[in-house]
Amino acid sequence: MNIWSEEFGAETDAPILLIMGSMSQGVLWPDEFVGRLAAGGRRVIRYDHRDTGMSDTVDFEAEPYSWHDIKDDVYRVMDAHGLASAHLVGHSAGGLLGQFIAVERPERVRSLTVIASSPLGGGEGQVLMRALTGQPQPEGSLPEPAPEFVAFYRALMTAPPPEDRRARINGMIAEQRVLHGTGLPFDEDAARRLQERIHDRARDLSAAAHHRMAAMTDPDFEPAGVLDQVKAPTLVIEGSHEPVKPGHGAVIAEQIPGARLMIVAGMGHTLPPETHEELATAVLAHTAG
Repeated sequence: MNIWSEEFGAETDAPILLIMGSMSQGVLWPDEFVGRLAAGGRRVIRYDHRDTGMSDTVDFEAEPYSWHDIKDDVYRVMDAHGLASAHLVGHSAGGLLGQFIAVERPERVRSLTVIASSPLGGGEGQVLMRALTGQPQPEGSLPEPAPEFVAFYRALMTAPPPEDRRARINGMIAEQRVLHGTGLPFDEDAARRLQERIHDRARDLSAAAHHRMAAMTDPDFEPAGVLDQVKAPTLVIEGSHEPVKPGHGAVIAEQIPGARLMIVAGMGHTLPPETHEELATAVLAHTAG
């Protein structure tokens, strides 16, 4: 399994490994944000998960894998770059992976930053499925996604697959608009440039769906009740207009000893340009020393 990665900054700088979410390519970490981190004296690494972007794709039926394998790819990337430890910065499901690694291999995590994510073992996947299928949420469940997110994905579940490149990219832009949330203006031209880049650099765009199949292969991937074991200094970041995991950041911060919660005004589930300076400044401060 070959995993595509790239790094920025000097090899002698403190390393930051950026872990993107499920079904997502590493280039969803915006170039400007990455550049700010590198200019701030960090060695920054981003990578494409297996079955996304320029990393290897597989025949899932012949070579099934689980989210444990996706998690272990983080170690493989670190090893390939010669990193015994690194500052981990994870977005969405990448934040879950970061939490898991901070519990499983604390000696490899210098610090942890979790952006737009859910607490490890909190049952976020079940909350999402109940919301999409109209089932009631049990008492004590995590907050469910925003109504506009639920409506979009319910429609997507029954929509015919797009027939050509233009239709696929239009659908990807529509999804980005929903994930962006309602707190900041949505730049459709910038979204089109990003989604064209994502579409055209993928070895097999459809292979990303294997991440969903990997989750079904191992539904008990996430251990519960372990976040109090996290020793790494932890920063939890959530947008004020998060449409997918609203309020989940506060739950993470409550469960990890000493964790700090930061709310970014206007941000949804994406990383738009208006947030880059604030996010980079926070991550640089958190990874200093």
